[in-house]
Amino acid sequence: MNSELTILDLFLQASLLVKLVMLILLGMSIASWAMIIKRSQVLNSAERNAAQFEDRFWSGIDLSQLYQEVQQRKDELTGSERIFYSGFKEFARLHHSNGRVPEAVMEGTGRAMRVSLSKEVDELETNLPFLATVGSISPYIGLFGTVWGIMTAFIALGAVKQATLAMVAPGIAEALVATAMGLFAAIPAVMFYNRLTNKVTKLEHTYVTFMEEFSSILHRQAFAANQE
Repeated sequence: MNSELTILDLFLQASLLVKLVMLILLGMSIASWAMIIKRSQVLNSAERNAAQFEDRFWSGIDLSQLYQEVQQRKDELTGSERIFYSGFKEFARLHHSNGRVPEAVMEGTGRAMRVSLSKEVDELETNLPFLATVGSISPYIGLFGTVWGIMTAFIALGAVKQATLAMVAPGIAEALVATAMGLFAAIPAVMFYNRLTNKVTKLEHTYVTFMEEFSSILHRQAFAANQE
């Protein structure tokens, strides 16, 4: 009979504390998968948007025209588009008011783009610390449930005169389910945390490279206008 116990049976027969541990781990696992799916969609979209915008940027279009196009949807900008918009906007403002000092123009432009870059990276990293936390603590939470369940099983076993393996096996089995659930929550969280963090790093590198290339273009324009 006991050999036919399912995971649901083991859960129902577990002590209240072990049930609570299992429910916590189940909730953490569900939340992790929700965040993994959401972050994967966001990062994949960010990669596509960055590639599309850079294709448009390097297509030979006039930067003022590109700025006008981007400005029309300024509330929806992300990634390289936001960096371009903030940089060109600040460059135009400073160049108009302080064009004879190109160093000051470029310093202000670079500062504006770095602020946008920082905001973009922060948004890309949203929820990733939670995945790291789940990956770190889930095994320990599961182990706590296992230790508690085994301890409870042996205490109950000590109260009988004739102990058998059949009497203690279900209690140990239900306790071990907590460890299994801890690993079930932790392993995907760690795997996708590493994968998504790597994607964020690549996107950040893409943004930084674009920012440097764009700065070089604006630098030439600023000094060329100053020499005229």
